[in-house]
This record gives sequence, C-alpha cells and structure tokens, in this order.
Amino acid sequence: MEQQASGQVGGGAKIGNDGLTLTGLFRILRKHVITIIITFFVVLGVVITMTAMSPVQYSTTTQLFATYNDSSEGASNSSEQNSGSSYIMSQIKSYPVLTTTQSVLQPVIDDLGLHSSVAQLKDQISVTNPTNTAFVNISVSDEDPTQAADIANAVAKSLSSVVENGLYASGSHSSVKLSIVQPAVSPTTPSSPKWNLNIAMGIIGGLILGILVALLKDVLSKRIQDEDEVDEYIDAPTIGRIPEVDLLNDTKPVVINEPGSPVAEDFRRIRTNLSFMAPVEDTNCRLIVVTSTGASEGKTIISVNIAAALAENGAKVLLIDADLRHPSVANKLDIDGSAGLTHVLSGQASVKDVVQRYWKPNLHVMPAGPKPPNASTLLNSPIMVELLNNAIERYDYVLIDTAPMIVANDAVIFVRRGGSLIMVCRRTQTLKRDLHEIADELATLDLSANGVVFNCARESKKSLEHSNYYYYYSDRNADHRKKRRFSLK
Repeated sequence: MEQQASGQVGGGAKIGNDGLTLTGLFRILRKHVITIIITFFVVLGVVITMTAMSPVQYSTTTQLFATYNDSSEGASNSSEQNSGSSYIMSQIKSYPVLTTTQSVLQPVIDDLGLHSSVAQLKDQISVTNPTNTAFVNISVSDEDPTQAADIANAVAKSLSSVVENGLYASGSHSSVKLSIVQPAVSPTTPSSPKWNLNIAMGIIGGLILGILVALLKDVLSKRIQDEDEVDEYIDAPTIGRIPEVDLLNDTKPVVINEPGSPVAEDFRRIRTNLSFMAPVEDTNCRLIVVTSTGASEGKTIISVNIAAALAENGAKVLLIDADLRHPSVANKLDIDGSAGLTHVLSGQASVKDVVQRYWKPNLHVMPAGPKPPNASTLLNSPIMVELLNNAIERYDYVLIDTAPMIVANDAVIFVRRGGSLIMVCRRTQTLKRDLHEIADELATLDLSANGVVFNCARESKKSLEHSNYYYYYSDRNADHRKKRRFSLK
C-alpha cells in the first residue's frame, strides 16, 4: 500500500528537454496569450496606419503590337515573313528599356505639360514584353486616373514614333511598326493601397510575430511563470496550487479565518494529497518537510495553513519551525516566539516548555526561538534526532518548516529520516536556475521531492468562486460568525 501511495504522489512525469513538442508549444502560447494579442494588434495597427497614410494611386495599361513593315517587292513570300518575324522578336526585347529613355519620355512631358522630370516619370511607368509575343504593355500609375490614361497613351505614341522614325538614318524607315491595339482608359478604382492584401498580410504577420515574441519571451524568462514549467526542472507532481489572495496575509490560517473560502478548499485538497504519502517506516506518522528554492516564496504561509487544515480533520499535528536562520512561524501565527527549538537543541529547555497549543487541542506549534550562530550544527545534533523520534511516535503529522534550499540543505536532514519533501514554488519569484540546481543536488544525494505546491498561481476558479455555490457557502459562514459575535455580546 505504501509503495502504491508513493507511486501515485511521488512519481511525477518529467517533461524532457530534448526539444519543443506540440503540447509544449501550445502551453507556451497559452501562457503568453496576452503578449501574442498585444503584438498582433500592434502589427495590425501599424499596417493599417501605413496603408491609410499611403497615397492613392490609379493604374492603367496601353497595349501595343509589333508588325513587320517592309514595302519591298516579294515581301509577302514565306521567306521574307519568317525573316521579318525573327527580326521583330529580336528587336522587341529591347523596347521595355527603350520606353524609359529620354528620347521617348521627354516628348510626353512636353506634350502633356507635366511638371516632372524624366526620372520622375520613369518611376511611374512599367513596361513589359510577354515572353514569345510581339506585345508591349505600358502601365502607368498616377494619383489622377485621367492623367494616368493620358500618360500611358502618350508614351505608347512616343515609343511608336521613335521606333518607326527615330532609330535610323535620315530617309530610312524601320522595318518594325508598333500599333496601339488596346488604348488605356481612365481607371475607376485605385490600384493602391491594396487594403485587402495589406490587412491579410498584417493578420498573418501579426500572428507569426506574436508567436515568435512569445517563444522569445519564454526562452529569456528567468523565473517560473506557470505550474507546468516546474515539471521541466524537477521530477515531482503538483499537489496543490494556491492563488494570490489577501486572506493569506492574515495572522490566522484561512481554514480558521475563512473556512468557507475557495483558498481554504485548496489547502484541504493538499491535505488529502498528503494523506496518500507514505508514513515513516514502522510508524503511522507522516513527516512532511516544507521548503523552497529561495526566500519570499511563501513556504511558511503554506506550512501553517497545511498544519491547520490537517488539524481541522482531527489529526494530531506538530508544526516545527526549523528555519533557525530566519524564523517566521511565530510571527505568522501571532504567538510567542521567544522560546523554541533553539533552546531545546542547546539543552536550555525541554520540549514541553516550548511547544504551544494553537486553535485546537490536537494542533501543537514549536517556534524556532532566537537565531543561533550554529544552526546547522544544532539541526544535525543527536538531540534533534531524539526530538524527531519522540514526535513521530506521538503525532499523526509532523510538519517541519525548513530554510530555503538555496540557502542551506537542512531539509535533507529530515528527508533522510523518512520525511516527504514538499517544494514550494512561487510564480514570478522562483528562479529556474535555482530550481534546476536543487533538482541536481537532490539527484546527487539520491533523494527526490515528493510534491510541489505552486504559490500565487493565476486564478482559474473565478467562475466557480462567483457562482451561487460559493456565495452561499461563504455567506452562510459569515452569517454564522456574525450571529456568534452577537450572542457573545
């Protein structure tokens, strides 16, 4: 039974670091969904703004067709036709470049009275010769649709004149004739900016950039942002998640102060999970060692609330503040902390002199007492071993609040005695590097964490918290407390 319980609670599945899986990608995207949304709308907004600021352009096209122009006798025979066709195909490839020269464009500027240079007019023109055809397509873009058509037709006429009359010596004519087969007409709709295309590109670009920013943000993040990330660094299941609520800042555990609150139910869920952990060998007592990676992660808050939740269920509980370097249990519970574990380990007091009963007869608390200069020596002393042995025989649960493992590995002392190690990780506070180092240290010592409590987790029960069930549950307890105060008065 112990092996089954240990397997259920202490054998979490560690996510491999071999690469990013599809599930891992969705987890990252879900975690940084706000970043993705902001990036998406910023990109889309920039695209829309730039499109709106772009000048409106109208485009139209004139199409010319090249024919062989030879008036000599016998020009109609097949040999001459083949020769003329080959000549046209060789010459027409140079016409797109010829169209943008000064010889063609300057007459257009003079005839239409345009206030632009040849270089400026060249930027408005696009000339193409479709492959293996005798067509020349001249496209012109302008802010005025009528002027765009006039320029396109004028350029076509100028090109035709230059090809037929301006490329040969005086008195000679070109063998190529350009005829306008499709004159340009004034366009009715603008060709740019292309709103549909730009918005589509903005949507696609915004999504891609948003995903890239989310992935980059996740890679550069140094702190744990989600409980799923904990599995990537330490092989332990999450046995509880505690949201960030003001109730936890009170000097009373939430199961005492607000027993009907959702966060009190979260601690009762942790209590249930702890009951499946294996007790110390040859005893019925479960030794629970609570620690964290670094400071300010809420291990003491978690410890005192778990102790109260266990005592609420009728179990005999002893809470020991073994964080002799920075004791805080007494302050958290608002009890006298002048005498405690330090006095017992130094031989200045007995256990019964420093243990205090709290809230219920079955909940006992042993404060840390004053800070000693030799905390590690005291915790490794034979007196500490004897104290633990006596406590394990007397209580159902012995909870030990120890120093953060990045500060000292005091927790290892109690885990080797048969304790179950509970790591407290706090969102935006726990460093990934520290958690990875602690996991490596535990592996080196052939130890493992039995569970993780994720502190300050994002709210995921708002719908349930604001439902009629929780209103009724909380209001009923609040009314009960009001009636009790009234009767005492």
